[in-house]
Amino acid sequence: MRVLMLSKACIVGIYQQKLEAIARHGVELLALVPPSWRDERGEQPLERRYTAGYTLRATPIRFNGNFHLHYYPDIGRELRAFQPDIVHIDEEPYNLATALALRAARQARAKALFFSWQNLARRYPPPFSWLERWVLRHSDYALAGTADAAAVLRAKSYAGPLAVLPQFGTAEDLFQPAKSPPARPFTIGFIGRLVPEKGVKLLLQAAARLDGEWRLRIVGGGPARAELAALARSLAIAERVIFRGQLPSDRLPAEYHALDALVLPSLTRRNWKEQFGRVLVEAMASGTPVIGSDSGAIPAVIGDAGIVFPEGDVAALAAALGNLRADAAARAALRARGRARFLEHFTQERIAAATVAAYQQLLAAPLQSPHPKPLPQK
Repeated sequence: MRVLMLSKACIVGIYQQKLEAIARHGVELLALVPPSWRDERGEQPLERRYTAGYTLRATPIRFNGNFHLHYYPDIGRELRAFQPDIVHIDEEPYNLATALALRAARQARAKALFFSWQNLARRYPPPFSWLERWVLRHSDYALAGTADAAAVLRAKSYAGPLAVLPQFGTAEDLFQPAKSPPARPFTIGFIGRLVPEKGVKLLLQAAARLDGEWRLRIVGGGPARAELAALARSLAIAERVIFRGQLPSDRLPAEYHALDALVLPSLTRRNWKEQFGRVLVEAMASGTPVIGSDSGAIPAVIGDAGIVFPEGDVAALAAALGNLRADAAARAALRARGRARFLEHFTQERIAAATVAAYQQLLAAPLQSPHPKPLPQK
């Protein structure tokens, strides 16, 4: 089985472990990634960390940083040279990159699938609504990150085969519990984008209500950083808050070991709710207790292995943090349950095996649209 995967997410080094795991299942894999990707955190260059057993190649990108309009001009040439059985388009169905890659796959007589996290039935303006309809009509298979994302695809009339699985797993040998956590003040952490919907402002307000010794580590970049630093000063907690900035992916395991609780206080917006919360899985794998709001997929990811509070409720989050700080036995129980939940559901190998199973199902089925209509022009 020959698979060409197109994925800007796989510029992140630790995500490449899934590619190695897929290759171990006998897949001849070519992964095409851009040289870098730009977003509100800045520019993330390609990290070459896990490259055994498959080919990882950087390919030119146009409109880097534009989520909807970016595309890869060499995708047709790459397909003709590699001649894959399957093209795995690791992109949302409404993006230009997805439609152009699917068209190239059809021209090469390869089967194609896409991936979606979209858990709200959003309606996009033209041309993105046209692109989305075309992709949903002509794709052979879909991967949905959550059951909510699968429901959205069905609501938008995607009728083909579909599997629900996260985009990436987490490596159990990279993220694992610390052998002997050092003595330290109770340390709370946030890892992710510094944007309003991630709820870091709420976390600062909740932490400010805590008594006694505590510290807060905020890891990540984004446009809200200056505002959050100003809020920490206004709450008179600036000396307890550490902003670490964006870190390379292979430095994150040590960050989880520095924490007694990882908090994801996401806030649902009209056009967004938490799609998964990958940091929750990494924290559980690392033996770090997790606390999350009830936005989107967070409760389903945490299950019974952490604490879920009503989103936007500062008092509830402060109470959860205070109770966890005061109860060492509860922290130990959550560490154990989190690690067990990770091993059961979210390892890199489990996600890779499920992805290969989708490939096998796809190969056994006929092309959804052997002679598709041209891409919409208006």
